[in-house]
Amino acid sequence: MPHAFTRHTAYVERVLEVAEAIPVGMVMGYGDIAEYLGEGGPRQVGSVMSAWGGAVCWWRVIRSDGRPPPGHEVEALQHYAAEATPMRPAGDRVDMRRARWDGAAPPEHTDVRPEGRT
Repeated sequence: MPHAFTRHTAYVERVLEVAEAIPVGMVMGYGDIAEYLGEGGPRQVGSVMSAWGGAVCWWRVIRSDGRPPPGHEVEALQHYAAEATPMRPAGDRVDMRRARWDGAAPPEHTDVRPEGRT
């Protein structure tokens, strides 16, 4: 069965733009992005991130319970440590209460984009 987002659509671009805008040390849940955009849902955002997320700061888009993207936990935890993302006491999940970004204007920061994205 082909992936739902095999083509780079306007929706894909909107999801990626939001993911890129998430400030260093902060995160948004899949559902947060869907709500912010006013379209799709957590599964659609997850599908976009699965197919296209490697081009953006994918570790900043996570499950609503603070767990990193499935299959990328080790690498995501390294990014969270490097960015000083607030974590739960066990250190295996992001503290969503402190790290969730609401889409408001981000604070001044220097963000290093992955290669290929500007």
